[in-house]
Amino acid sequence: MKKCYELVEKNKQLVLDAEKYIWANPEPGYKEFKTNAYMLEQFRKLGYTDIVEAKDCTGFYTVVDTGRVGPTVLVMAELDSLINRLHPECDKETGAVHNCGHHAQCAAMLGVAAALKEEGALDNLCGRIKLCVVPAEEGIEIGYRKGLVEKGQIEFTSGKPEFISRRFFDDVDIAFMMHTTVNDDEKINFVLTKGHNGVIRKRTIVKGKSSHAGARPHEGINALNAASLIIVAINSLRETFKESYYARVHSIITKGGDAVNAVPNEVVIESYVRCAEPKAHKLVNDSVNRAISAAAAAIGCTVRIEDMAGSEALHEDPNLREVALEVFEEIAGKDGYKYDDTWAASSTDMGDISTLFPAIHMYSAGAKGSTHGINFYIEDAYKCCVNGAKAEFGLIVKLLENNAIRAKEVMAKFTPVFKSVDEYLAHKRSINMEKDTVIMNEDGTITLDYKK
Repeated sequence: MKKCYELVEKNKQLVLDAEKYIWANPEPGYKEFKTNAYMLEQFRKLGYTDIVEAKDCTGFYTVVDTGRVGPTVLVMAELDSLINRLHPECDKETGAVHNCGHHAQCAAMLGVAAALKEEGALDNLCGRIKLCVVPAEEGIEIGYRKGLVEKGQIEFTSGKPEFISRRFFDDVDIAFMMHTTVNDDEKINFVLTKGHNGVIRKRTIVKGKSSHAGARPHEGINALNAASLIIVAINSLRETFKESYYARVHSIITKGGDAVNAVPNEVVIESYVRCAEPKAHKLVNDSVNRAISAAAAAIGCTVRIEDMAGSEALHEDPNLREVALEVFEEIAGKDGYKYDDTWAASSTDMGDISTLFPAIHMYSAGAKGSTHGINFYIEDAYKCCVNGAKAEFGLIVKLLENNAIRAKEVMAKFTPVFKSVDEYLAHKRSINMEKDTVIMNEDGTITLDYKK
């Protein structure tokens, strides 16, 4: 195994340069045009000629074939940034910033891609390695993504479900990726967790009636007041969610009115509803939709709810995790990694991958500050990106060496959530809903129709 880590080390400058470039050029989901072009350029410089690019959106994949029959291992990196206009290093025009650390994933991916091209890299390996950069993991700018859906450019607002629907992963047997993390223990280089929540993304359009806010407010119907009541109503539900749901509901108002001297006639709210399991997710989401509809009706507003399938809950594969922990120890020593046996209430579309084949979402330390915060940055790019690439390459080797005995063991013990991609897609599509949920009847009564 020492040899494979040396192959990554040989290409460390490529990794470190990529981390700096992509950090300086952040782009949010489905807008990662510069980052996508940079990654394509670097892959081509490394000698990758057979690259499949996604049409009408960013992202691509390529395959390294060992020439010997065996499983296909998928390694992913995410292209997109967040938006935080208060971060000191954000793009001054767009507010985009990689305070999620996805730029480090792409840098590590290049380290893996470079190592795979080195002489002897595929010795004793079988099967195929699929390297894929994916767009739009962060579920922001829901309105923009909804527009792409309406144009027919994408079906899903998250990149991995979109790539699953495009059948990019039909040949995959095992998958993993490496994410950046903040860890205060300087000895720790790698972390694994138990899993993450799934998420349903929502856009709520509250419709009222405009009038002069000073002279004739009684002639208006205040959509902003309805939105305020909606948020209070949702908050009042929190004690009804079982602890086992790991439920999280949070919202922002992206449109609050047009003029301060006019009663707001339209307000737009974007929300996440997160849960650990699909059945609980539906219960919580239905409760939230009921609260939205009833609160809007109480003020006399109508409302349109747009529910969009986000990410499935991520259940880390325990058998694949055990192989990864061996790799972590080889790179960082016995005290250089940890397994955190807790459930994370955050979400990632790696969860969608985990419903179809064995998957893990690894973490590499080296960042400081608060993830998604205004003080996030990479302090130790070598620890984060170069060692991250070593772990990914090491896991590839562990799985595919010796006739892929470890990979086959992991695959044999795995039970998928969905029996097929078609079943998975049917589930995702069943979540999507777009309807007017408050109906003002001619006789003065109100009908609430908030379930799909």
